[in-house]
Amino acid sequence: MKVQVQYFARYREVLGLDSESVEGEFATLDALRQTLLQRGEVWQVLAEQNLMCARNQELCKPTEPLADGDEVAFFPPVTGG
Repeated sequence: MKVQVQYFARYREVLGLDSESVEGEFATLDALRQTLLQRGEVWQVLAEQNLMCARNQELCKPTEPLADGDEVAFFPPVTGG
């Protein structure tokens, strides 16, 4: 399976990436995240408890199932004032 992953805000800055294509077997969005975490220290930014995510431009939970060709986005929680 191949998914397009986008990183926003602080995650984009820390990782030095806007987006990338990732190939592998990911049953859920969290399985994809776990694979990314294995890349090393800088990737631990995606281990945050309150990380927000979206699948195909709709907010979702990490338990969201993934399908080939999905677009996934990771972004930090938004705070308002």
